[in-house]
Amino acid sequence: MSTLFAPLQLRSLVLANRIVVSPMCQYSAVEGRAQPWHCVHLGHLALGGAGLVMIEASAVEPAGRITYGDLGLYDDTTEEALARTLATVRSVSQAPIGIQLAHAGRKASSARPWEGGKLIDVDAGGWQRVAPSAASYSDDEPAPHALSRDELDALKMRFVDSVHRADRLGLDAIEVHAAHGYLLHQFLWPRSNLREDEYGGSRENRMRWPLEVIAAMRAAWPAHKPLGVRISATDWRDDLPAAQRFDLPDAIVFARACAQLGVDWIDASSGGISPLQKIALRPGYQVPFAEAIRREVPDTHVMAVGLITEPRQAEEIVASGQADLVALARAMLYDPRWPWRAAAELGAKVEAPRQYWRSEPREHRGLFGDTAQGQR
Repeated sequence: MSTLFAPLQLRSLVLANRIVVSPMCQYSAVEGRAQPWHCVHLGHLALGGAGLVMIEASAVEPAGRITYGDLGLYDDTTEEALARTLATVRSVSQAPIGIQLAHAGRKASSARPWEGGKLIDVDAGGWQRVAPSAASYSDDEPAPHALSRDELDALKMRFVDSVHRADRLGLDAIEVHAAHGYLLHQFLWPRSNLREDEYGGSRENRMRWPLEVIAAMRAAWPAHKPLGVRISATDWRDDLPAAQRFDLPDAIVFARACAQLGVDWIDASSGGISPLQKIALRPGYQVPFAEAIRREVPDTHVMAVGLITEPRQAEEIVASGQADLVALARAMLYDPRWPWRAAAELGAKVEAPRQYWRSEPREHRGLFGDTAQGQR
């Protein structure tokens, strides 16, 4: 029996397998509103047999978008646009669908990747960026606005408002984005958080506001629905003194605090906080972070991400106990039917739409289940 294709229960949500379609920015929204592209993109991913499909990072306010093409869930128009997209996707697929909620902080107001990805100044049509402190992402960028205490309180409620909108949309899960150098991660990193109040200084203080946001979101989200958190387990800045870094020991402490708030999974990613990061890329390069967090924080589930591309690689990660789930991004874009290929290779079964039953290879009879066999 394949462990990768074993079901997993997250509160009342039962996943058919441990494969997750990772949230992937499409940079194709208009003023935060989902477009036909999102319908096609999510639709074909939802037909691929993954246990959970995550909608891309969606900003909790307009200023929280990474680019002007980012999806948002911050007002009635963005909610209504996403509702239309979900209605179409759900009409063809029963796959559970979640959403990642985010705020880009000082990395906001950027051009789309295929347009260079550079900061767009306010004078050129961009918008004011915010951050824990007036510390720039890179030396050639102007400093962001340092958030006041009142602004932090108001922004926390923007996260809560997006949670309520996600619930009205009937979404099955939420992931809080506290990684990749975005706002919540900026509070955690000593070099981007230079505050002198209760939200800066010690690791406990730097964790305080992100944990307040996560606690408020967990309280607003129905108790029977799962909520996870994506974290960066290291900043990949070994050139810095330990006191100026956020590395795996810090990530474990933060993950443990998240678990105590009722977080259902930790999505163990890394990097993104500094343009000077030095990442040692290799297949499964972030899996050791997931394994360490799972070992040290046993009262939550852990999701592994990062260059996981092959079925037997994913099977080994889950079967060996390194992680409870695996999330695929680029591999799933390249092959939206990756779960079908994995099930065939691992001798498992996978859900497929009736319209595609005839595509089942003869050498993998039973891949789509006994019902499909009876419809020949």
